[in-house]
Amino acid sequence: MLGAVAAVLFFLAFLINAADIGTNDVFSSVNVMLLGLTALALHVAGIGAGWASRSRR
Repeated sequence: MLGAVAAVLFFLAFLINAADIGTNDVFSSVNVMLLGLTALALHVAGIGAGWASRSRR
């Protein structure tokens, strides 16, 4: 799930940068990219990947 969030954030950062949209300092393309990197790092670490079901045998 966090991998998809990271992809969306990277796409938004690309659009902000490519379209040269003037935004405030909080919503700049670099900040959106850093949020995407954070979500990607959490995804790679296994956080937000879903619940692992325990099977009883």
